[in-house]
Amino acid sequence: MWHYPRILAHRGGGTLAPENTLAGVRRGMEAGFRAIEFDVMLARDGVPVVLHDPTLGRTVAGTGSVADVDARDLAARDAGSWFGPAWAGEPVPLFVEFAQFCKAHGVWMNIEIKPVPGVDDATGTTVARLAAALFADDLAAGRVERAPLLSSFSEAALAAAREAAPGLPRAWLTETLPPDWEARARALDAVAIHTDHTTLTAAQAAAVKAAGFGLFCYTVNAPDRARTLFGWGVDGLCTDRIDLIGPGGV
Repeated sequence: MWHYPRILAHRGGGTLAPENTLAGVRRGMEAGFRAIEFDVMLARDGVPVVLHDPTLGRTVAGTGSVADVDARDLAARDAGSWFGPAWAGEPVPLFVEFAQFCKAHGVWMNIEIKPVPGVDDATGTTVARLAAALFADDLAAGRVERAPLLSSFSEAALAAAREAAPGLPRAWLTETLPPDWEARARALDAVAIHTDHTTLTAAQAAAVKAAGFGLFCYTVNAPDRARTLFGWGVDGLCTDRIDLIGPGGV
């Protein structure tokens, strides 16, 4: 059900570095992590970039939608100063370069497909095709556990990813488990369900596992809570507090 690392650094370096940057990945690596979660969306020119917010202003200077700016323009903007002066000049990563860095350094990736509103299909298709091309040798050899796991709240994006790269595993992200969670996950051929740990119950965890899915929780920042979730049968989680919850467990 779950062939991946148990503990992932959220958006690269958790609370110790600016999110969704190469500096964040390096900080996570310094803490011993070789597995991360991060977000990808399309810029105006259809090039995927590593960003969480579909609008500018929080982590990247500017206003308006990411969909109104070309990728190279975004890549030239500062994605580090918001976190602290020591990070000034850290750029917005292009997805392919970011994924290549992770692969070269043995960092496993949970890639959250996070479309700008209205660009679900194109985002799922583009990210899946590029990720599958990057890991074509592993997929051909049956080493699926080395390939990224694609996840998304957008069922349309996941369906598009399945059509574009059926060999890449997918996980359905949902804040809470709705009554029809199993049918929706199976419709996407999802191998796992990812959910907010604060809404999950022990009974729900048992039901997900009994149905044959992997179960992953976001974003767990207290070691006691992590131990409880693993006790319920949760397979994996991501954390911002990579200083409190290490890659080897809690």
